[in-house]
Amino acid sequence: MIVSSFTVGPFEENCYLLVDEDTRDAVLVDPGDEGDLIVSEVKASGATLRAIWLTHGHLDHIGGIAAVLRAWKVPVYLHPLDQALYNDGPKHAAAYGVPFEMPPAPDRELAEGDELTLGSHRFSVMHVPGHAPGHVAFYGEGVIFGGDVLFAGSVGRTDFDHSNPAHFEQSLERFAALPPETQVYSGHGGETTIGAELRTNPFLNGVARVVRR
Repeated sequence: MIVSSFTVGPFEENCYLLVDEDTRDAVLVDPGDEGDLIVSEVKASGATLRAIWLTHGHLDHIGGIAAVLRAWKVPVYLHPLDQALYNDGPKHAAAYGVPFEMPPAPDRELAEGDELTLGSHRFSVMHVPGHAPGHVAFYGEGVIFGGDVLFAGSVGRTDFDHSNPAHFEQSLERFAALPPETQVYSGHGGETTIGAELRTNPFLNGVARVVRR
């Protein structure tokens, strides 16, 4: 499997393109902004886009969807508990003063324990709320696409109205229990591993607590 990343938009969000080397099928994880750039990158890969997988519904993770769907009619996967956040994208964009194109409604619902496939590759859906109520991660093949739960040296915010610090700490515990060699592809910042974060990230190893309202 080939994993390519594109950092897009004013929030410097990481969009990931996953390509199965045998079938040349592909999925996008969190096309958050600069949709035309993402479309160009998918076309340049020579792969066939099959789906869009969303870790959560914040505006910086969904802003490129509309452009992608103009190029390919593929299903969009989102956990139903983040539907309200997804729908509020224009409102949140206006509050931050950033441009935003509202994407069409998601087609498929994600749930804990679902299995998603890309060619011969399989990913389990982990419901890891706290940063957002319907936040999920995609885990498999020795990697995790974790959205805004765990970053290199830090973690996602829990001071939003829809956040839940207690749930977030439980989600961090699930990340901490993964094999240390697991590669972490985060929604912002560089790549890391669970082992590196257990050694150095105070929020994952229990030295610090997440922000509580």
